[in-house]
Amino acid sequence: MWAWLYRQAWPLPAIVVWAVSWLVYSFGRLWDTQVALVLALLLGLWAAWAAPSRSRRIWVAAGFPVSLLLALLWKEHASGWPLWLWLVPVVLLLLLYPMSAWRDAPLFPTPDGALDDLPSVAVLPPSAVVLDAGCGLGHGLEALRRAYPLARHVGIEKSRVLAALCRWRCRWATVFDEDMWQHGWSAYAMVFVFQRPESMERVWRKALAELVPGAWLVSLDFAVPNTDPYAQIELHDGKIVWVYEIPLLQSAREDSQDE
Repeated sequence: MWAWLYRQAWPLPAIVVWAVSWLVYSFGRLWDTQVALVLALLLGLWAAWAAPSRSRRIWVAAGFPVSLLLALLWKEHASGWPLWLWLVPVVLLLLLYPMSAWRDAPLFPTPDGALDDLPSVAVLPPSAVVLDAGCGLGHGLEALRRAYPLARHVGIEKSRVLAALCRWRCRWATVFDEDMWQHGWSAYAMVFVFQRPESMERVWRKALAELVPGAWLVSLDFAVPNTDPYAQIELHDGKIVWVYEIPLLQSAREDSQDE
């Protein structure tokens, strides 16, 4: 059951689990409120255990208890407020981060100086164009600028609100409010991503299909599965910068197929 559910587009699995937990609690409390609460919590934990990543397990497990706590606080302290006020944070969240982008990484800023050592591994000509795919508020663009100050910097961000804020923060960069999966990568000498672990196979397929020979794919924290990197840079906070050079890996793949 859970395997089928988690094959659906995120965040639908989490919403379904939250709704079912509320149904269990709502109907169960007609007989015994404490038992209903325990059953609803156990259902959420059971569903969360089957989720494909730690972040999604947290979202699934926390949905019912957090919403129940908010409902109790609302009932106690804000019973006179109109119920439609519940919709305000939901609308703001959707404006900031549309549901169509929830399959990609949430807003996790790139740490300061995370890419400072990258030029010692991946050398770029001064006129190179580099892309931050999923640039958020521009922290990755700033890190790329520190590493390659003479390059041209481009960012892609699906959220129009975040893209506008990124343009304001990084006025020296070109920022598009587009889908990173639809935007072509062939013009870039380097693509930087800070995505989810489950997105990396798709990132790698796109890089192989579109990046030109000699281009670089750089990923913060998450490696491409079953693919050896050209290099890896360990940061002081435990994160790793994974560096992939497209032609070397394509050659290695061809050699392995010949064998």
